[in-house]
Amino acid sequence: MKNCILMICMSVLLASCGTSVPLNDVPVTEATTKNVADGNATATTGATSQSGVAPVVLPDSSTANVAMAAAKVIYFDLDSYVVKPEFQTLIAEHARFIKAGESRKVVIEGHTDETGGREYNLALGQKRAESVVSALTILGVPAAHLEAVSFGKEKPALLGSDESAWSKNRRAEIRYP
Repeated sequence: MKNCILMICMSVLLASCGTSVPLNDVPVTEATTKNVADGNATATTGATSQSGVAPVVLPDSSTANVAMAAAKVIYFDLDSYVVKPEFQTLIAEHARFIKAGESRKVVIEGHTDETGGREYNLALGQKRAESVVSALTILGVPAAHLEAVSFGKEKPALLGSDESAWSKNRRAEIRYP
């Protein structure tokens, strides 16, 4: 009996999701531009027209913020998950970028150096990621757009067993999937 009711509900739900507009009735038109000089319609190309005006080419979203893509790492002190003051501007820039995209999703990855146990480093990496998430939400980024994950010491940025390598591995990275 439960299966019959479930099947009826699913049928009603699927029927209500459909559209009554047949896709083959949608008109298709070719994009053309009107050449002002001679009044003829010509297909749009990447070349400069006879009037000397080049078409506008908008950058795609992957190249819009090249500088921001390079600066996406926040470094932390030993055994700390407090965001340093020198990274506040970077986080503010990312907050503006994330808020500009209506449904932009962001993953904040927390990382640690190789010192300490696995569980400790996973917890510290999570706290580092969550501190960046907290800073972004304070700046107005919706929490639903952010996800904090920890890799602990599993994905080092720099291999080595000295302070210079460890300092590069104590980080949170902002990733745009």
